[in-house]
Amino acid sequence: MTVQSVEGVPVIRSIRYIIVAAVLSLFVMVLAALVVWAAWGPQEALLAFAAASILLGAHHFANIYKLVRWLRTPVDNAVPTPRAIGLWNYVFAEMNSRVRSANRRQQHLSTALERFREASQAMPHGLLFLSDTHSIEWVNHQGEQHFGLDRARDQGTPITNIVRQPDFVRYLQEGRYDKPLTLSMGRPIGRTLMVHVVPFSEDMLLLMSEDITQGERLQTMRRDFVANVSHEMRTPLTVVAGFLETVIDGLDDLEKDDISHYLGLAHEQAGRMQRLIQDLLTLSALESDAPILQEEAVDVASLLKEVLQEARVVSAGRHRIDLDCATHARLLGNAKELYSAMANLAINAVRYTPEGGRIQISWRQRGSVVEYAVKDDGIGIAPEHIPRLTERFYRVDRGRSRETGGTGLGLAIVKHVLSRHQGDLLIDSEPGRGSTFTACFPARRLVA
Repeated sequence: MTVQSVEGVPVIRSIRYIIVAAVLSLFVMVLAALVVWAAWGPQEALLAFAAASILLGAHHFANIYKLVRWLRTPVDNAVPTPRAIGLWNYVFAEMNSRVRSANRRQQHLSTALERFREASQAMPHGLLFLSDTHSIEWVNHQGEQHFGLDRARDQGTPITNIVRQPDFVRYLQEGRYDKPLTLSMGRPIGRTLMVHVVPFSEDMLLLMSEDITQGERLQTMRRDFVANVSHEMRTPLTVVAGFLETVIDGLDDLEKDDISHYLGLAHEQAGRMQRLIQDLLTLSALESDAPILQEEAVDVASLLKEVLQEARVVSAGRHRIDLDCATHARLLGNAKELYSAMANLAINAVRYTPEGGRIQISWRQRGSVVEYAVKDDGIGIAPEHIPRLTERFYRVDRGRSRETGGTGLGLAIVKHVLSRHQGDLLIDSEPGRGSTFTACFPARRLVA
Protein backbone atom coordinates (compact mmCIF):
# COMPACT_ATOMS: atom_id res chain seq x y z
CA MET A 1 0.00 0.00 0.00
CA THR A 2 1.29 3.46 -0.90
CA VAL A 3 1.32 5.80 2.06
CA GLN A 4 -0.02 9.29 1.36
CA SER A 5 2.12 12.36 1.96
CA VAL A 6 0.68 15.77 2.84
CA GLU A 7 2.96 18.83 2.43
CA GLY A 8 5.97 16.51 2.41
CA VAL A 9 5.15 14.98 5.84
CA PRO A 10 4.10 11.28 5.68
CA VAL A 11 0.70 10.74 7.21
CA ILE A 12 1.98 7.50 8.79
CA ARG A 13 3.94 9.58 11.27
CA SER A 14 0.67 10.48 12.91
CA ILE A 15 0.41 6.85 14.04
CA ARG A 16 3.05 7.72 16.65
CA TYR A 17 0.28 9.48 18.48
CA ILE A 18 -1.67 6.21 18.41
CA ILE A 19 1.28 4.32 19.91
CA VAL A 20 1.58 6.90 22.66
CA ALA A 21 -2.15 6.62 23.29
CA ALA A 22 -1.93 2.82 23.41
CA VAL A 23 0.91 2.93 25.97
CA LEU A 24 -0.99 5.38 28.14
CA SER A 25 -4.15 3.31 27.86
CA LEU A 26 -2.24 0.17 28.84
CA PHE A 27 -0.76 1.96 31.84
CA VAL A 28 -4.20 3.15 32.96
CA MET A 29 -5.67 -0.37 32.50
CA VAL A 30 -2.89 -1.96 34.56
CA LEU A 31 -3.32 0.62 37.28
CA ALA A 32 -7.09 0.06 37.30
CA ALA A 33 -6.57 -3.75 37.46
CA LEU A 34 -4.30 -3.36 40.47
CA VAL A 35 -6.96 -1.27 42.20
CA VAL A 36 -9.64 -3.93 41.45
CA TRP A 37 -7.18 -6.64 42.62
CA ALA A 38 -6.74 -4.82 45.90
CA ALA A 39 -10.48 -4.28 46.35
CA TRP A 40 -12.06 -7.52 45.06
CA GLY A 41 -9.29 -9.95 44.32
CA PRO A 42 -7.27 -11.23 41.38
CA GLN A 43 -10.09 -12.97 39.48
CA GLU A 44 -12.19 -9.82 39.24
CA ALA A 45 -9.10 -7.78 38.34
CA LEU A 46 -8.29 -10.17 35.48
CA LEU A 47 -11.86 -10.04 34.14
CA ALA A 48 -11.91 -6.22 34.32
CA PHE A 49 -8.53 -6.00 32.53
CA ALA A 50 -9.71 -8.40 29.80
CA ALA A 51 -12.97 -6.50 29.25
CA ALA A 52 -11.17 -3.13 29.09
CA SER A 53 -8.58 -4.55 26.66
CA ILE A 54 -11.31 -5.84 24.36
CA LEU A 55 -13.19 -2.53 24.32
CA LEU A 56 -10.05 -0.46 23.87
CA GLY A 57 -8.77 -2.77 21.13
CA ALA A 58 -12.08 -2.58 19.28
CA HIS A 59 -11.99 1.21 19.53
CA HIS A 60 -8.44 1.38 18.13
CA PHE A 61 -9.14 -1.23 15.45
CA ALA A 62 -12.21 0.68 14.21
CA ASN A 63 -10.25 3.94 13.93
CA ILE A 64 -7.26 2.24 12.30
CA TYR A 65 -9.62 0.64 9.77
CA LYS A 66 -11.07 4.08 8.94
CA LEU A 67 -7.56 5.49 8.64
CA VAL A 68 -6.44 2.71 6.29
CA ARG A 69 -9.51 3.21 4.10
CA TRP A 70 -8.74 6.92 3.90
CA LEU A 71 -5.11 6.24 2.99
CA ARG A 72 -6.36 4.42 -0.13
CA THR A 73 -8.46 7.40 -1.29
CA PRO A 74 -7.29 10.61 -3.10
CA VAL A 75 -5.28 12.88 -0.84
CA ASP A 76 -7.78 15.74 -1.02
CA ASN A 77 -10.53 13.69 0.66
CA ALA A 78 -11.36 14.70 4.23
CA VAL A 79 -10.24 12.38 7.05
CA PRO A 80 -13.21 10.33 8.32
CA THR A 81 -14.69 10.78 11.83
CA PRO A 82 -12.98 14.07 12.68
CA ARG A 83 -14.57 14.03 16.15
CA ALA A 84 -13.19 10.71 17.43
CA ILE A 85 -12.87 9.87 21.12
CA GLY A 86 -9.65 10.45 22.97
CA LEU A 87 -6.31 10.88 21.30
CA TRP A 88 -7.77 9.76 17.96
CA ASN A 89 -9.66 13.05 17.88
CA TYR A 90 -6.34 14.90 17.97
CA VAL A 91 -4.82 12.60 15.33
CA PHE A 92 -7.72 13.07 12.90
CA ALA A 93 -7.92 16.81 13.54
CA GLU A 94 -4.19 17.17 12.83
CA MET A 95 -4.46 15.15 9.65
CA ASN A 96 -7.53 17.12 8.49
CA SER A 97 -5.63 20.34 9.08
CA ARG A 98 -2.81 19.11 6.87
CA VAL A 99 -5.25 17.98 4.17
CA ARG A 100 -6.91 21.42 4.14
CA SER A 101 -3.49 23.07 3.92
CA ALA A 102 -2.54 20.76 1.06
CA ASN A 103 -5.83 21.50 -0.70
CA ARG A 104 -5.20 25.25 -0.42
CA ARG A 105 -1.71 24.80 -1.79
CA GLN A 106 -3.04 22.61 -4.58
CA GLN A 107 -5.64 25.26 -5.39
CA HIS A 108 -2.95 27.94 -5.58
CA LEU A 109 -0.88 25.74 -7.88
CA SER A 110 -3.91 24.99 -10.05
CA THR A 111 -4.71 28.70 -10.29
CA ALA A 112 -1.11 29.53 -11.19
CA LEU A 113 -1.08 26.75 -13.79
CA GLU A 114 -4.33 28.00 -15.30
CA ARG A 115 -2.93 31.55 -15.48
CA PHE A 116 0.20 30.21 -17.15
CA ARG A 117 -1.90 28.35 -19.69
CA GLU A 118 -3.98 31.46 -20.38
CA ALA A 119 -0.80 33.50 -20.83
CA SER A 120 0.64 30.80 -23.08
CA GLN A 121 -2.49 30.85 -25.23
CA ALA A 122 -2.12 34.62 -25.66
CA MET A 123 1.53 34.39 -26.76
CA PRO A 124 2.30 34.89 -30.45
CA HIS A 125 4.75 31.96 -30.32
CA GLY A 126 3.88 28.28 -30.41
CA LEU A 127 4.68 26.34 -27.21
CA LEU A 128 4.88 22.56 -26.98
CA PHE A 129 5.87 20.54 -23.91
CA LEU A 130 7.52 17.30 -25.00
CA SER A 131 8.53 14.26 -22.99
CA ASP A 132 11.96 12.62 -23.25
CA THR A 133 10.48 10.44 -26.02
CA HIS A 134 9.27 13.62 -27.83
CA SER A 135 5.61 12.86 -27.07
CA ILE A 136 3.30 15.88 -26.90
CA GLU A 137 2.35 16.65 -23.28
CA TRP A 138 0.73 20.04 -23.91
CA VAL A 139 0.47 22.55 -26.75
CA ASN A 140 -0.93 26.07 -26.95
CA HIS A 141 -3.20 27.42 -29.66
CA GLN A 142 -0.38 28.91 -31.76
CA GLY A 143 1.50 25.61 -31.62
CA GLU A 144 -1.61 23.83 -32.92
CA GLN A 145 -1.79 26.24 -35.86
CA HIS A 146 1.93 26.13 -36.63
CA PHE A 147 2.16 22.33 -36.79
CA GLY A 148 -1.43 21.40 -37.69
CA LEU A 149 -2.07 19.73 -34.32
CA ASP A 150 -5.19 19.01 -32.29
CA ARG A 151 -4.52 19.03 -28.56
CA ALA A 152 -7.21 16.52 -27.65
CA ARG A 153 -6.34 14.16 -30.48
CA ASP A 154 -2.54 14.41 -30.52
CA GLN A 155 -1.70 14.55 -26.81
CA GLY A 156 0.68 11.70 -26.03
CA THR A 157 1.65 11.25 -29.70
CA PRO A 158 5.33 11.66 -30.65
CA ILE A 159 5.71 14.95 -32.51
CA THR A 160 7.91 13.19 -35.09
CA ASN A 161 4.93 11.04 -36.08
CA ILE A 162 3.12 14.19 -37.15
CA VAL A 163 5.93 16.46 -38.36
CA ARG A 164 7.99 14.04 -40.47
CA GLN A 165 10.38 16.45 -42.12
CA PRO A 166 13.91 14.95 -41.99
CA ASP A 167 15.56 18.18 -40.78
CA PHE A 168 13.11 18.47 -37.88
CA VAL A 169 13.42 14.79 -36.89
CA ARG A 170 17.23 15.00 -37.03
CA TYR A 171 17.20 18.22 -34.98
CA LEU A 172 15.25 16.53 -32.18
CA GLN A 173 17.23 13.30 -32.25
CA GLU A 174 20.69 14.91 -32.25
CA GLY A 175 19.86 16.97 -29.17
CA ARG A 176 22.03 19.96 -30.13
CA TYR A 177 19.68 22.81 -29.35
CA ASP A 178 22.16 25.71 -29.18
CA LYS A 179 20.93 27.00 -32.57
CA PRO A 180 17.34 27.31 -33.80
CA LEU A 181 16.03 25.41 -36.81
CA THR A 182 14.33 27.11 -39.75
CA LEU A 183 11.54 24.87 -40.94
CA SER A 184 9.31 25.20 -44.02
CA MET A 185 5.84 23.81 -43.42
CA GLY A 186 3.59 22.89 -46.32
CA ARG A 187 0.55 21.92 -44.25
CA PRO A 188 -2.00 22.99 -43.15
CA ILE A 189 -0.88 26.19 -44.94
CA GLY A 190 2.48 27.18 -46.31
CA ARG A 191 4.56 28.92 -43.66
CA THR A 192 8.15 29.24 -42.46
CA LEU A 193 8.84 28.55 -38.79
CA MET A 194 11.84 29.16 -36.57
CA VAL A 195 11.96 26.32 -34.03
CA HIS A 196 13.96 26.40 -30.78
CA VAL A 197 14.09 23.62 -28.17
CA VAL A 198 14.93 24.27 -24.50
CA PRO A 199 15.42 21.35 -22.08
CA PHE A 200 14.04 22.39 -18.68
CA SER A 201 14.14 19.14 -16.69
CA GLU A 202 15.60 15.66 -16.94
CA ASP A 203 12.69 14.36 -19.00
CA MET A 204 10.93 17.42 -20.46
CA LEU A 205 11.58 19.71 -23.43
CA LEU A 206 10.02 23.05 -24.31
CA LEU A 207 9.66 23.54 -28.06
CA MET A 208 9.04 27.13 -29.15
CA SER A 209 8.00 28.03 -32.70
CA GLU A 210 7.86 31.46 -34.31
CA ASP A 211 6.15 32.21 -37.61
CA ILE A 212 8.69 34.11 -39.73
CA THR A 213 6.80 33.71 -43.01
CA GLN A 214 6.15 37.42 -43.39
CA GLY A 215 9.74 38.32 -42.56
CA GLU A 216 11.05 35.81 -45.09
CA ARG A 217 8.64 37.13 -47.68
CA LEU A 218 9.71 40.71 -47.02
CA GLN A 219 13.36 39.70 -47.23
CA THR A 220 12.72 38.03 -50.58
CA MET A 221 10.82 41.08 -51.80
CA ARG A 222 13.69 43.30 -50.68
CA ARG A 223 16.24 41.21 -52.56
CA ASP A 224 14.05 41.14 -55.66
CA PHE A 225 13.47 44.89 -55.39
CA VAL A 226 17.20 45.67 -55.23
CA ALA A 227 17.87 43.29 -58.14
CA ASN A 228 15.07 44.81 -60.23
CA VAL A 229 16.12 48.39 -59.52
CA SER A 230 19.72 47.55 -60.40
CA HIS A 231 18.57 45.91 -63.63
CA GLU A 232 16.24 48.75 -64.58
CA MET A 233 18.89 51.39 -63.92
CA ARG A 234 21.71 49.51 -65.63
CA THR A 235 20.08 49.47 -69.08
CA PRO A 236 19.51 53.24 -69.49
CA LEU A 237 22.83 54.03 -67.81
CA THR A 238 24.62 51.77 -70.29
CA VAL A 239 22.84 53.49 -73.17
CA VAL A 240 23.61 57.00 -71.85
CA ALA A 241 27.25 56.12 -71.21
CA GLY A 242 27.55 54.53 -74.66
CA PHE A 243 26.11 57.52 -76.51
CA LEU A 244 28.18 60.00 -74.53
CA GLU A 245 31.32 57.97 -75.16
CA THR A 246 30.50 57.88 -78.86
CA VAL A 247 30.00 61.66 -78.97
CA ILE A 248 33.19 62.34 -76.98
CA ASP A 249 35.32 60.03 -79.12
CA GLY A 250 33.91 61.33 -82.40
CA LEU A 251 33.43 64.95 -81.50
CA ASP A 252 35.69 66.09 -84.37
CA ASP A 253 34.39 63.57 -86.91
CA LEU A 254 30.64 63.40 -86.29
CA GLU A 255 28.15 65.60 -88.01
CA LYS A 256 26.11 68.02 -85.94
CA ASP A 257 22.93 66.12 -86.73
CA ASP A 258 24.50 62.87 -85.53
CA ILE A 259 25.66 64.50 -82.30
CA SER A 260 22.16 65.90 -81.72
CA HIS A 261 20.67 62.47 -82.41
CA TYR A 262 22.98 60.70 -79.95
CA LEU A 263 22.48 63.34 -77.27
CA GLY A 264 18.72 63.16 -77.81
CA LEU A 265 18.76 59.41 -77.24
CA ALA A 266 20.91 59.87 -74.13
CA HIS A 267 18.48 62.52 -72.88
CA GLU A 268 15.58 60.14 -73.49
CA GLN A 269 17.26 57.42 -71.40
CA ALA A 270 18.12 59.95 -68.68
CA GLY A 271 14.43 60.90 -68.58
CA ARG A 272 13.57 57.25 -68.19
CA MET A 273 15.90 57.01 -65.19
CA GLN A 274 14.41 60.19 -63.78
CA ARG A 275 10.88 58.74 -64.07
CA LEU A 276 12.04 55.52 -62.43
CA ILE A 277 13.55 57.40 -59.50
CA GLN A 278 10.44 59.54 -59.14
CA ASP A 279 8.21 56.45 -59.13
CA LEU A 280 10.47 54.79 -56.57
CA LEU A 281 10.22 57.83 -54.29
CA THR A 282 6.44 57.94 -54.73
CA LEU A 283 6.07 54.22 -54.01
CA SER A 284 8.35 54.46 -50.97
CA ALA A 285 6.22 57.27 -49.54
CA LEU A 286 3.01 55.31 -50.16
CA GLU A 287 4.38 52.09 -48.61
CA SER A 288 5.40 53.86 -45.41
CA ASP A 289 1.79 53.50 -44.14
CA ALA A 290 1.90 57.10 -43.00
CA PRO A 291 -1.52 58.80 -42.87
CA ILE A 292 -2.58 60.95 -45.80
CA LEU A 293 -0.93 64.30 -45.15
CA GLN A 294 -3.66 66.52 -46.58
CA GLU A 295 -7.22 65.46 -47.29
CA GLU A 296 -9.55 67.73 -49.15
CA ALA A 297 -12.60 67.63 -51.34
CA VAL A 298 -10.96 66.85 -54.69
CA ASP A 299 -12.77 68.00 -57.83
CA VAL A 300 -12.21 64.81 -59.79
CA ALA A 301 -13.81 66.17 -62.97
CA SER A 302 -11.20 68.94 -63.16
CA LEU A 303 -8.46 66.50 -62.21
CA LEU A 304 -9.43 64.19 -65.06
CA LYS A 305 -9.10 67.01 -67.58
CA GLU A 306 -5.42 67.21 -66.62
CA VAL A 307 -5.15 63.40 -66.85
CA LEU A 308 -6.73 63.54 -70.33
CA GLN A 309 -4.28 66.20 -71.46
CA GLU A 310 -1.25 64.21 -70.20
CA ALA A 311 -2.51 61.01 -71.85
CA ARG A 312 -2.90 62.83 -75.18
CA VAL A 313 0.64 64.22 -74.88
CA VAL A 314 2.00 60.69 -74.36
CA SER A 315 -0.15 59.38 -77.20
CA ALA A 316 1.07 62.12 -79.58
CA GLY A 317 -2.08 61.76 -81.64
CA ARG A 318 -1.74 58.02 -82.21
CA HIS A 319 -4.95 57.18 -80.30
CA ARG A 320 -8.44 58.48 -79.82
CA ILE A 321 -8.85 59.36 -76.14
CA ASP A 322 -12.24 60.46 -74.74
CA LEU A 323 -13.40 61.58 -71.31
CA ASP A 324 -16.89 60.97 -69.89
CA CYS A 325 -17.68 62.60 -66.53
CA ALA A 326 -21.18 61.36 -65.70
CA THR A 327 -20.97 62.85 -62.21
CA HIS A 328 -19.36 65.88 -60.62
CA ALA A 329 -19.04 64.20 -57.25
CA ARG A 330 -16.05 65.34 -55.23
CA LEU A 331 -13.84 62.81 -53.51
CA LEU A 332 -12.29 63.19 -50.08
CA GLY A 333 -8.59 62.50 -50.42
CA ASN A 334 -5.19 63.75 -51.48
CA ALA A 335 -5.26 65.37 -54.91
CA LYS A 336 -1.62 64.60 -55.71
CA GLU A 337 -1.95 60.91 -54.89
CA LEU A 338 -5.25 60.56 -56.75
CA TYR A 339 -3.81 62.27 -59.81
CA SER A 340 -0.81 59.91 -59.75
CA ALA A 341 -3.06 56.82 -59.66
CA MET A 342 -5.50 58.04 -62.32
CA ALA A 343 -2.75 59.24 -64.64
CA ASN A 344 -0.88 55.93 -64.34
CA LEU A 345 -3.96 53.99 -65.42
CA ALA A 346 -4.57 56.29 -68.39
CA ILE A 347 -0.92 56.32 -69.55
CA ASN A 348 -0.70 52.53 -69.22
CA ALA A 349 -3.66 52.24 -71.56
CA VAL A 350 -1.87 54.49 -74.07
CA ARG A 351 1.34 52.44 -73.89
CA TYR A 352 -0.37 49.09 -74.39
CA THR A 353 -2.85 50.11 -77.08
CA PRO A 354 -1.67 49.92 -80.70
CA GLU A 355 -1.77 53.03 -82.87
CA GLY A 356 -5.29 53.90 -83.98
CA GLY A 357 -6.87 52.37 -80.89
CA ARG A 358 -9.48 54.01 -78.67
CA ILE A 359 -9.24 54.78 -74.95
CA GLN A 360 -12.27 55.76 -72.89
CA ILE A 361 -11.80 57.49 -69.49
CA SER A 362 -14.93 57.75 -67.33
CA TRP A 363 -16.00 58.98 -63.89
CA ARG A 364 -19.43 57.85 -62.75
CA GLN A 365 -21.43 56.88 -59.67
CA ARG A 366 -22.99 53.42 -59.38
CA GLY A 367 -25.12 52.86 -56.30
CA SER A 368 -22.99 53.21 -53.19
CA VAL A 369 -19.65 53.56 -55.02
CA VAL A 370 -18.03 55.92 -57.47
CA GLU A 371 -15.86 54.52 -60.24
CA TYR A 372 -12.95 55.81 -62.24
CA ALA A 373 -12.53 53.54 -65.27
CA VAL A 374 -10.04 53.39 -68.13
CA LYS A 375 -11.15 51.20 -71.05
CA ASP A 376 -9.05 50.44 -74.11
CA ASP A 377 -9.19 48.15 -77.13
CA GLY A 378 -5.51 47.26 -76.92
CA ILE A 379 -3.59 43.98 -76.72
CA GLY A 380 -5.29 42.74 -73.55
CA ILE A 381 -3.88 40.59 -70.73
CA ALA A 382 -3.96 36.83 -70.26
CA PRO A 383 -5.83 35.68 -67.10
CA GLU A 384 -2.74 34.15 -65.46
CA HIS A 385 -1.01 37.55 -65.37
CA ILE A 386 -3.84 39.59 -63.84
CA PRO A 387 -3.29 38.63 -60.13
CA ARG A 388 0.36 39.80 -60.31
CA LEU A 389 -0.07 43.04 -62.24
CA THR A 390 0.23 45.24 -59.14
CA GLU A 391 3.56 43.72 -58.09
CA ARG A 392 6.56 45.99 -58.41
CA PHE A 393 8.41 45.59 -61.72
CA TYR A 394 6.07 42.84 -62.91
CA ARG A 395 5.55 43.08 -66.64
CA VAL A 396 3.59 40.93 -69.03
CA ASP A 397 5.80 42.00 -71.94
CA ARG A 398 9.16 43.38 -70.79
CA GLY A 399 10.25 44.31 -74.30
CA ARG A 400 7.15 46.38 -75.02
CA SER A 401 7.35 48.07 -71.62
CA ARG A 402 10.90 49.24 -72.28
CA GLU A 403 9.95 50.44 -75.75
CA THR A 404 7.15 52.57 -74.33
CA GLY A 405 9.25 53.88 -71.42
CA GLY A 406 7.38 52.20 -68.60
CA THR A 407 9.03 51.76 -65.19
CA GLY A 408 7.04 48.72 -64.02
CA LEU A 409 5.86 50.59 -60.91
CA GLY A 410 2.69 52.29 -62.17
CA LEU A 411 0.13 49.71 -61.05
CA ALA A 412 1.94 49.20 -57.72
CA ILE A 413 1.50 52.94 -57.11
CA VAL A 414 -2.17 52.69 -58.12
CA LYS A 415 -2.74 49.83 -55.66
CA HIS A 416 -1.23 51.72 -52.72
CA VAL A 417 -3.07 54.96 -53.51
CA LEU A 418 -6.40 53.14 -53.66
CA SER A 419 -5.62 51.29 -50.44
CA ARG A 420 -4.96 54.59 -48.67
CA HIS A 421 -8.34 55.85 -49.93
CA GLN A 422 -10.21 52.60 -49.04
CA GLY A 423 -10.63 51.86 -52.72
CA ASP A 424 -10.32 48.73 -54.85
CA LEU A 425 -8.86 48.05 -58.29
CA LEU A 426 -10.86 45.79 -60.60
CA ILE A 427 -9.25 44.44 -63.79
CA ASP A 428 -11.24 43.01 -66.67
CA SER A 429 -9.19 41.97 -69.68
CA GLU A 430 -9.06 39.51 -72.55
CA PRO A 431 -6.13 39.02 -74.92
CA GLY A 432 -6.75 40.77 -78.24
CA ARG A 433 -9.92 42.51 -77.03
CA GLY A 434 -8.60 45.17 -74.68
CA SER A 435 -8.75 45.88 -70.95
CA THR A 436 -10.77 47.84 -68.43
CA PHE A 437 -9.15 49.06 -65.20
CA THR A 438 -11.69 50.33 -62.66
CA ALA A 439 -10.87 52.14 -59.42
CA CYS A 440 -13.83 51.91 -57.03
CA PHE A 441 -14.19 54.30 -54.08
CA PRO A 442 -16.69 53.82 -51.22
CA ALA A 443 -19.57 56.19 -50.69
CA ARG A 444 -18.09 57.50 -47.41
CA ARG A 445 -15.37 59.15 -49.52
CA LEU A 446 -17.93 61.24 -51.40
CA VAL A 447 -18.35 64.90 -50.50
CA ALA A 448 -21.77 66.44 -51.01
